[in-house]
Amino acid sequence: MRHEHIVKAVLPGSIADELGIEAGDKLLSINDNMIEDVFDYHFYVNDEELVLLIEKPDGEEWELEIEKDYEEDLGIEFEQGLMDEYRSCRNKCMFCFIDQMPKGMRETLYFKDDDSRLSFLQGNYVTLTNMSDHDIDRIVRYHLEPINISFQTTNPELRCKMLHNRFAGEALKKVDRLYEGGIQMNGQIVLCKGVNDGEELDRSIRDMSKYFPCLQSVSIVPVGLTRYRDGLYPLEPFDREDAIEVLSIIHKWQERFYEEYGMHFIHAGDEWYILAGQEVPEEERYDGYLQLENGVGMLRLLENEFEEGYQSAVGDELPREVSMATGLLAYPYIQKMADRLVGKYPNTKVHVYPIRNDFFGELITVSGLITGQDLIAQLTGKELGDRLLLPCNMFRSQEEVFLDDITLSQVEDALQVRADIVKSSGQDFIDAIILKEK
Repeated sequence: MRHEHIVKAVLPGSIADELGIEAGDKLLSINDNMIEDVFDYHFYVNDEELVLLIEKPDGEEWELEIEKDYEEDLGIEFEQGLMDEYRSCRNKCMFCFIDQMPKGMRETLYFKDDDSRLSFLQGNYVTLTNMSDHDIDRIVRYHLEPINISFQTTNPELRCKMLHNRFAGEALKKVDRLYEGGIQMNGQIVLCKGVNDGEELDRSIRDMSKYFPCLQSVSIVPVGLTRYRDGLYPLEPFDREDAIEVLSIIHKWQERFYEEYGMHFIHAGDEWYILAGQEVPEEERYDGYLQLENGVGMLRLLENEFEEGYQSAVGDELPREVSMATGLLAYPYIQKMADRLVGKYPNTKVHVYPIRNDFFGELITVSGLITGQDLIAQLTGKELGDRLLLPCNMFRSQEEVFLDDITLSQVEDALQVRADIVKSSGQDFIDAIILKEK
């Protein structure tokens, strides 16, 4: 099968620019190797001596010989970031969040990816059901790592049921191949009440531990349930007693692993501690925050960063009045930090507002799923001060747009207040409130 990769742009002054490669050209091969996707490209382009086969728009083929430094870039940007089509998910998971989305949202929100390449590029978690032996061979050959894997359970029959895919249990054997190839992995279990918790969770943790140290961490996170579950598997939310039981299983294994490996290996998402009414663990228990992007240790890190920033803050008596919006999950922590900050800035007034998720349902408590319409509805008429501070995870990456396509400027117009996006660290929290210039 012939692969053609269309050049989108060429960096001025780059090797490609000097050779006359232009937007619209097609890359056909490197050193007679067909380029399947971005990983093939970066593997072969690293060499010091290259022969590129380029097809010009008129069909003429150019064979370009290149001598360069090892790993020196050619300066080519392609039409598709992956240099291939994105692979969509073949599963019908009982806990899938996308299946619980209302109709009428932007089309990209309904795309289910299960593409292992996005695991390396963006940190996505993959089920392995969409991967061939060829994919595994390339990961081992190119030593691509870490790969993030959604285990859900190590019980093959139960995994088939949870993913609604008769090949889901067999796909677990690919973990053995990755382990034998020495590929670093991170794991995830989305816990569903009465399905993969209890004894099944205990079994899964025991089974996954045999992949240590290649499998360097596993997070256990509760299933997210929206109010749009008509016709879907009847899942129930976890309660306080459930959370206490889940944490007891995790803590039991953490102690065992730490004694044996010097690592805790298995980690509970922050939501479990909030639900159980327990303090989040100390920083040392997170093994360097390996699962931070999965909501594991975010509250501990935020508190520690805030405390460090608070200790070095000089304080003043300048008058300020600001407001902050957050999800129900983080609200107690944000409120506690705001109250503490006022101790050094006594003329600063901070209004912290927890936003109930009416759009997706009250069981969704994270700030990253708050919509612009809920924000406007619940802050209208409230004391907002001179500025409204909003966490960056409420917005699409690199854009000032909420999940429901309401923009930051629309929120400002509706609430008649300036709104600032705040980065995620504890120091950013302090700087945003006191308006410290970077």
